[in-house]
Amino acid sequence: MTEPPEDPAAPAAAEPRPPTGPAGALAGGSASGGATLSGSAGDPPSGPTDATPGDSAAPSPAATGPRSVTARATLAGVVVSALLIVAIVLGSRMLRNFDSALLPYAVATVFLAFGVAYRYTVWISAPGARRLFRQGWRSLFSYENFRQAPTALPKMIATYLGFQKFLGARSHARWAAHQLIFWGCILAALITFPLTWGWFTFTSGSGSGPGYEMRIWGIKILGFDSLSVLGWLMFHGLDIAAVLVIPGASYFLWRRMKDRGASTGQRFAYDLVPLIALIVISVTGLLLTFSSIFLHGGGYQFLAILHMVSVVFTLIYIPFGKFFHIVQRPAAVGMQLFKYTGRQDDQVFACRRCEEPIDTGPYVENLRGTMRDLRLDFDAWAEYCPRCKRVLRGSAYLSHVKKGFN
Repeated sequence: MTEPPEDPAAPAAAEPRPPTGPAGALAGGSASGGATLSGSAGDPPSGPTDATPGDSAAPSPAATGPRSVTARATLAGVVVSALLIVAIVLGSRMLRNFDSALLPYAVATVFLAFGVAYRYTVWISAPGARRLFRQGWRSLFSYENFRQAPTALPKMIATYLGFQKFLGARSHARWAAHQLIFWGCILAALITFPLTWGWFTFTSGSGSGPGYEMRIWGIKILGFDSLSVLGWLMFHGLDIAAVLVIPGASYFLWRRMKDRGASTGQRFAYDLVPLIALIVISVTGLLLTFSSIFLHGGGYQFLAILHMVSVVFTLIYIPFGKFFHIVQRPAAVGMQLFKYTGRQDDQVFACRRCEEPIDTGPYVENLRGTMRDLRLDFDAWAEYCPRCKRVLRGSAYLSHVKKGFN
């Protein structure tokens, strides 16, 4: 492969040829450049490396083969599932506070734990994700980063995870709908999981109320009147979550049916099933409350089974569908911190051809290291901006492909 030019100001005629063949096409074929090799949005960050092509530090294909990754992922899933089962038993005071009617939900959460651990392990086994993941944790626990920017991490957690400001730049309507789904699901999870595991209990001293006590792991946290505003919020938290989720999920479902750009590449199982599942869970949950208040329990048993089936299906679906980005997203905070600290140190890397800034120096070097791990012999092209890659690719086409037709 011909190395990129050393002098960014060199005339076009003096520029070396981009590599031809599959490697050359990949090097200049994407507008985002080599950045796609580090993983998709939500991949965690990783750090610079001093490895060189063929360096023994790069993992061998045998060490990271499919069987090895599958074995590690399965072991991680089993360990996490076992830990959750132990936590359920201990947290419910040896199952004394465990409600057997919620057993299907608890079993589904165990499968959820296995699936999340399994897929997460497979995900970070990829060279790009693994390097970014390690560097993310390194940046997270770096005292130097904390000393230079002590408020950076809390600010990124609030803006990137909580309020997801990056979505607002695309569309205010999509941001608002995503916020409704996000906070509705967070509220539902904070209520449902502890109740399912027997960690939360609500007991009445008189047997019929209105005075109730909320206990966590058998320890009294607070007492409240079920007829008060606080009591109403306590017993209708899931209804509030459903009211938040329904309009948000409905907006995205409507958009995928009406927006040509959204509907072009959508897949039913990946894009539509999650939205339908959220709506079904929310609607059946509200109907349970409606049945108990206005219908005196009419149809409650059927609605309870339908609600349980939809929740169990969704919990099992999370690790293997679009919902997995919920688990991936926190890891992306490390990547943002990694890039932020690089900018704070003025480590901005400029394109070797046009001298326009590309990204932080450590991030570009990390990308080059990932390409070397993947045995790609054109990692130097990560030092070019997307526009210059397209220009060099076009020059190579004119010089080598078009020339053959003369």
